[in-house]
Amino acid sequence: MSVEHASMRIIDGYARGDTDLAADEVWALEAHLEACRVCRDRLSTAVTAEAPVVAALVDTVWSGLEPRLATAVTMPPRRRRPARLSVWMTPVMVPWLAMVASVTLLALLLDVAGTGTGEVSLVLLLAPVLPVLGVAASWSRGLDPAYELTASVPRAGLHLLLRRTASVLVVVVPALLTGGWVTGTTAAQWLLPCLAFTSTTLALGGVVGVTRAAVALVALWAAVIVAPTLAAGRTAFVLQTDGLPVWGLILALGVGVVIARRDAYSVLGAHR
Repeated sequence: MSVEHASMRIIDGYARGDTDLAADEVWALEAHLEACRVCRDRLSTAVTAEAPVVAALVDTVWSGLEPRLATAVTMPPRRRRPARLSVWMTPVMVPWLAMVASVTLLALLLDVAGTGTGEVSLVLLLAPVLPVLGVAASWSRGLDPAYELTASVPRAGLHLLLRRTASVLVVVVPALLTGGWVTGTTAAQWLLPCLAFTSTTLALGGVVGVTRAAVALVALWAAVIVAPTLAAGRTAFVLQTDGLPVWGLILALGVGVVIARRDAYSVLGAHR
C-alpha cells in the first residue's frame, strides 16, 4: 500500500479473491476504497481482467435489473439520521441512555431524601457501572438490528467502539457530575471508578465480547461491593479517597490492554 493509492498487487489479488492476502492488507484496501475513486476504478478494471466470470455475472444481474429500475416508482425522500450520527450511536442506545440518566436521577433523589442507606451515596455506588450498561448496549448483537452490517464494515473495529463509548460517557459523566455536586461527592471519587470500569469492559471485550464483559463486571460489582456496602451501611474502602490510586492503576491497565490488543476489535466475534 503506497502513500496515496493501493498497489496493483493488492488490487489484483483482491479481485481474484486470493487467500494469501494478509487480513490487514484486505482491511486497509477496503477502507481505502471508501474514499478513493481512482482505486475503485482500478479495481473495476482488475475484476474485468482477473475475474471475468465475476464481471460477467455482474453484467448479467445488472442487465436484468436496469429495465426494472428505469420503470420503478421513485419513493419520496424521507428524513434520515445524519450518516455521521450512526458512527457515534445506534437507535437502540437512546432508550438505554435515557434509562441510565433516569437511574442517576433516582439515585440522586434518594441520596437527597436520605432513605436509610446510612452514609452510603447511591450515586457514588452506581457510578462505576452506569456507563458499562450503555457501552454494552452500544455494541450488542441482540439490541442492534443492523449489528451484522455495522460490524462487518472495514472501520468497525476499535475506532467505532471508542466513538460509541465516548457517546455514552458524554451522557453519563454530566449526569454524575451533577449528582456528585449536589451530594458533595468529589469528582475523583466517582470519575476514576467510572473510567476504570469502562476501560476494563473494553479490555475484556476484546477477549470475551463487550456485552459479556459488561454483564460479568456489573454482576461482580453488585455481589462484591453493592450488596455488602448496603448491608453494612457505610462506604466501602474502594469508594473512598484512599482507594483512588487503585482505580487509577486499573484505568491505566485497562487502557494499556486496549491499546496492545487493538487489532482484536476488528474481529466480528470479539463484539458479541
